[in-house]
Amino acid sequence: MTDPTTRLDHVVLWVADPVAAAGFYESAVGLEPLRVAEFTEGEVSFPSVRVNDETILDLAPHSLAERMDMLPGSAAVAGRPVNHVCLALTSAGFDALRARLDEHGVPMSDIGHASFGARGTATRSFYFQDPDGNVLEVRHYG
Repeated sequence: MTDPTTRLDHVVLWVADPVAAAGFYESAVGLEPLRVAEFTEGEVSFPSVRVNDETILDLAPHSLAERMDMLPGSAAVAGRPVNHVCLALTSAGFDALRARLDEHGVPMSDIGHASFGARGTATRSFYFQDPDGNVLEVRHYG
């Protein structure tokens, strides 16, 4: 068993335009934008969007990749996307997000069933891409 006090803090997504990405995640996905004004004013390196009280998605501009030197070799792989990020929602939240993405004209996969995840087997799931090509999965556990 893993340490129950360990939590996912953030995931960094590479984006072409962090302000536009924050707008997409706010309007189409329903996440709260953070530090957008500070980014626009040059006070911080990137804005974020809040997933929940414990987790955010950082929206890093591609130009930040060349400065990713915290570990040897990390600059060489910076800027490459992750496979996908999965958001778990309630049944109502799942339906509301799917409807909101449809209203914004965001292409989505068909609804899948019985996929395994952190909380067991999900009842329903689907995938979509943000404007920068980052893939997100959304799922609902029964």
